[in-house]
Amino acid sequence: MSHTLRIDGVSKSFPGVRALQDVSFDVLGGNIHALLGENGAGKSTLLKILAGAYQPDSGHVSLDGQACNFGSTSQALAAGIAVIYQELHLVPEMSVAENIFIGRLPATAGCVKRGRLFDATREALAALGEEIHPRTKVGSLPIAQQQMIEIAKALGRGAKVLAFDEPTSSLSSREVDRLFSIIRQLRDQGRVILYVTHRMEEVFRLCEAATVLRDGRHVCTFDSLKNVTTDEIVQRMVGRSITNIYNYSSRPTGDTTLQVRDIFGPGLSEPASLSVAKGEILGIFGLVGAGRTELLKLIYGGRRAKQGRVSVLGREARIRSPRDAIAAGIVLCPEDRKKEGIVPIRSVQENINLSCRRHFSPLGLINSRRERENARTFVGRLNVKTPSLNQPVMNLSGGNQQKVILGRWLGEKVRVMLLDEPTRGIDVGAKSEIYSIIYNLASSGIGVLVVSSELPELLGICDRILVMRQGRIVAEMPRATATSENVLQAALPVAGGE
Repeated sequence: MSHTLRIDGVSKSFPGVRALQDVSFDVLGGNIHALLGENGAGKSTLLKILAGAYQPDSGHVSLDGQACNFGSTSQALAAGIAVIYQELHLVPEMSVAENIFIGRLPATAGCVKRGRLFDATREALAALGEEIHPRTKVGSLPIAQQQMIEIAKALGRGAKVLAFDEPTSSLSSREVDRLFSIIRQLRDQGRVILYVTHRMEEVFRLCEAATVLRDGRHVCTFDSLKNVTTDEIVQRMVGRSITNIYNYSSRPTGDTTLQVRDIFGPGLSEPASLSVAKGEILGIFGLVGAGRTELLKLIYGGRRAKQGRVSVLGREARIRSPRDAIAAGIVLCPEDRKKEGIVPIRSVQENINLSCRRHFSPLGLINSRRERENARTFVGRLNVKTPSLNQPVMNLSGGNQQKVILGRWLGEKVRVMLLDEPTRGIDVGAKSEIYSIIYNLASSGIGVLVVSSELPELLGICDRILVMRQGRIVAEMPRATATSENVLQAALPVAGGE
């Protein structure tokens, strides 16, 4: 039996922000339906309304013709609606079995029936093609298997609707293939599948229909994607045509600004050396586990290097911690913005001033006027979309959070900018803005080092690309000769070798 989900006139506002305004569309079972839009378009708010975390100001959600406005997440789950968030809602210290059956463990007289629990767990995982021991701690599993546990948990509660929020952001290509196979299997069972992504190639590979939101409003719904182009969808998303998202242009480069010699530490299998010139954008590509993030953290002092030297503008910098790196002019925008890049509950102003505050407070007293001026400067310069400087940064879109982090570092004397997955989870319009910021940084003489899992991104914006494989740098390619084929060939493990 196929189900039908209807969003009917849903509106939702927060202080200073209208997140959704009179949004209506249908999602049919037996289809995989993409939900698309720029960051801030209202997708996350709509998912939280479906999950029962938010209640709409007006309008309602209905499933199979029955209205169901939820007062809590438990009510949404009971009605058969489950959201698989990008940040999975699992308890790492608990076992696989306990996570899948949390809140409904089989018990008699207060005693959990472990045999029944483990049998039910094996059965739930087998339906998804997984073999994981029920006693395994969830925190020890890779993200791909944790996602399967989240899906098994939802199906065990009788989910008729599954909404996936950016599910492939941390997966390898093989893991993505496996996830897509499971999603298609759920579709074929008649379940309603809502799929949120910023990756256009995934939309056309996986989805049959799509709805576009912009500025909290419903723009259009494509009942079929057979005759729809990427450009058409992007134009509906951003309200304008983006013919070349990368818009690369060469620029003069100068002397070496960053020199790394034989650095070695956790995550690397052999010492690594590299250099970045003033005004150069150097990319690093590799498959999951290649050591890209680990290399950046060794350079930045986020992990203690066992050996190696780092020099900035020809002067050796002794980097034992991020504080030392910042003092030398090396700054990092981390891969995980929410955990390592921002203080979510603090304001835009406070987040921008986190590092440079010390320049305004020589006696240890906060200079509110200087901090406000500094925050206002970078909000304007980077076009950060926020209702006010006092807005909690967690309420901003991913692209605007990234701009806040960039604004924080631009208040320092930056020589080298390390960017780890700078556009992960960011929509196509905001990506274009981030690329413009990167070009401006390079044009000002800053050396930029970019790590990205999206090969087209590196090919599109970089002057030179290093390739990592299993903890070491294995290739270097200038822009003129770097192609998808030769970069991937260098990144893939050698058959019979590594």
